[in-house]
Amino acid sequence: MTKQIDGIDAKILHEIQNDAALSVADISERVGLSSSPCWRRIKRMEELGIIQQRVTVLSRSELGLDFEVFVAVKLALPNKENMLKFERSVQNMPEVVQCAVVTGAVDYMLRVITKDMHAYDDFLRERLLSISLVSDVQSRIALRQAKNTTALPLNLISSAVPIRVS
Repeated sequence: MTKQIDGIDAKILHEIQNDAALSVADISERVGLSSSPCWRRIKRMEELGIIQQRVTVLSRSELGLDFEVFVAVKLALPNKENMLKFERSVQNMPEVVQCAVVTGAVDYMLRVITKDMHAYDDFLRERLLSISLVSDVQSRIALRQAKNTTALPLNLISSAVPIRVS
């Protein structure tokens, strides 16, 4: 179920998506609202689960975590129990930064971040392929990022007044 938000809420979300470190005073100034109502709107959206958390985006290259791989995983028997077991296993793998259940010839798509190809090979052999449920793995090494954002397309929310993205 989509939660109803208005144009001011959408503007607040836009500002928070672009800079989670903004103060309520800065956000309220940018969206044309005083601080108290702005703070109440943010709190309401947190309580509704619209705002899940605020994070800091780190530079992978500055940290030496330049190797990115998209991994297609097929389970031997993709039933509910095996899928839950696999998903629990993936939760304990810090190299896996995203895991999605997908349709088609494979069951999961993983986004894996490591230092280099050797670290990925270790991850693949020691962690991923050690899960007995896995029957096939296909790796796609990312050469570069053409687009990488955490921002959601708020302009697609029909209940919100269109926002101007600068």
